[in-house]
Amino acid sequence: MDETLEGADETGPTDPETACFEAGIKFGSLYHQFAGTPVTPESAPSLARAMEEAIENQPHCEEVTVDVREDELAAACTDGYTEMTGRFIEVGIVVAYEGCTVRTRMEMEEGYPLMRVESVDR
Repeated sequence: MDETLEGADETGPTDPETACFEAGIKFGSLYHQFAGTPVTPESAPSLARAMEEAIENQPHCEEVTVDVREDELAAACTDGYTEMTGRFIEVGIVVAYEGCTVRTRMEMEEGYPLMRVESVDR
């Protein structure tokens, strides 16, 4: 089938658009791979490192930082442990693609783990 989407650019995505797409893939992988993992305040640092190292293995990924929101996690561990969710972490991901660097962030905003592009540099 040789159809194009109405209004689609036949030249394909730009390098910055591809870099942003790659960053989105990294966030989707990070969030959905680790959501639901049993976690305690004691195990959180090693889980954060595992998250960073797993995502950094992906193509074009330059850097991943996972910071645990320790107070929120401790408060949620009333029965000894809880499940990892976005409310317990803040994440930064840097993707480099064809000379473009995209910096992204996930932080809690109004009770929701919001993922956003912070900057795109060429």
